Amino acid sequence: MTELSFLTATGMAAGFVAETRPRAHGAGIDPYEYDRVTAPIDSLLDWPDACRAAALAHRARAERAAGRGRTRTAGHHHQTAARWFHLAALLPDPDRERAAAVAAEADRSMGAALALLEPSARRISGEGYAGWLRLPRAGEGAGAEGSPLVVLVPGMDSAKEEFHRPVDALLARGVAVLAVDGPGQGLLATGPALGPDHRHALRRALDHVLEEGTGEGTGIDPGRVGVIGLSLGGYLAADFAAHDPRVRAAALVSGPYRLDRDALVPFVTATLAQRCGGEAAARDFVARIDLAALAPRLRRLPLLLVEGGRDRIPGVTNAEALTADLPHAELLHVPHGNHLLGNALPDWLPDTADWLADVLAAPGA
Repeated sequence: MTELSFLTATGMAAGFVAETRPRAHGAGIDPYEYDRVTAPIDSLLDWPDACRAAALAHRARAERAAGRGRTRTAGHHHQTAARWFHLAALLPDPDRERAAAVAAEADRSMGAALALLEPSARRISGEGYAGWLRLPRAGEGAGAEGSPLVVLVPGMDSAKEEFHRPVDALLARGVAVLAVDGPGQGLLATGPALGPDHRHALRRALDHVLEEGTGEGTGIDPGRVGVIGLSLGGYLAADFAAHDPRVRAAALVSGPYRLDRDALVPFVTATLAQRCGGEAAARDFVARIDLAALAPRLRRLPLLLVEGGRDRIPGVTNAEALTADLPHAELLHVPHGNHLLGNALPDWLPDTADWLADVLAAPGA
């Protein structure tokens, strides 16, 4: 397993807290609460417990609100608890039992939130996947064959509990969303390994949704399926789209074009080693990441690349390089955006949600 000594290195905690702040904001965490929760953290080893304590506080508030009949308030506190539990699982925690328990708690809180706020949400799970299908309000975006669907693919250290804002933006535009953990992610982080078979798990998840997606006002139109991938999920989404002809459009947000394993920072290499099931498997997976190799299969698709000008991670070539291979790809470049553009939400999220909704607007898009 990759060396985890960086977790106790001097100065690492302050840097990680600062770098993660925009990401937490993008995930829906109040930045002032974030500052209060993270201020006492002196070592990265303290990060999981600090975030978990914040999550448990919101869960307790949710339970008190529910006991008073305040359903919406309870739902929002459960949702915030899910976000904090997810943040607790970001680091490559050497305590794998704790990591699995935290991911399960995030999933539990997300389920509690949706039960109160969106009773129409449906849980799906199967071999290598676990997720939530969330539906727009009846009549919004649905044609005779049902609603368009976007599959949301999280990244290396992410999960279905992180990207509430993109999901909400798509739902508001009449698009159903399947936010799904695949192998090595979220609820499955300590189970099946992240790797080249990820697209097969996504295919099974889409099969699941389309096979069950019947019923007037709640169905999914199989001719209007798109995908959005975030961070490493950008590559995973592109790989899925390249191999599944049902996918009609793809948006890649802060995705990698290629990775140079020897230039990656310790946080990335350690996380990949844990999520892929070992150092050798991680090296093999990293060597496969090449959007140029997928380009011939992506020429049939409308493609949007969302990039931040301040997104510079050692060892990562950003996906905007794909425009040289696919001139038809649209590039949304935000000069001041960082990785995942959590510091620039108004500059990319509405336009990206509009783009996906517009591309999938017509049956057989």
